[in-house]
Amino acid sequence: MPDALPLCPNCSSDLAYEMGSLLVCPMCAHEWSPSEADAAAEAEQNASVIKDAFGTPLADGDTVSIVKDLKVKGSPTSIKVGTKVRNIRLVDGVGDHDIDCKVDGFGQMQLKSSVVKKV
Repeated sequence: MPDALPLCPNCSSDLAYEMGSLLVCPMCAHEWSPSEADAAAEAEQNASVIKDAFGTPLADGDTVSIVKDLKVKGSPTSIKVGTKVRNIRLVDGVGDHDIDCKVDGFGQMQLKSSVVKKV
């Protein structure tokens, strides 16, 4: 067993300890085997990577630019091509909206990764 034990898959606590062949979380009383932890870590690595309109992988904190005019519901103006959006967060949003960000002049909103380009 490595020196650093994995985080609890239930509550993400780092206080897990070994009890025989199981790992136990004292915060939520969840018990799991180390092989389950390895499988969870492998699944997390294989999770789909969010890419921009040109196939470049995106990460939290990136700066992106809009590649086409976007109509905003409830606003008479649209977000223009080339608008830069800083400090994005990748989320599992509504539908296929997977970027949470704050667009200057429009406020907080979610965007699709297919309409942005990494700067």
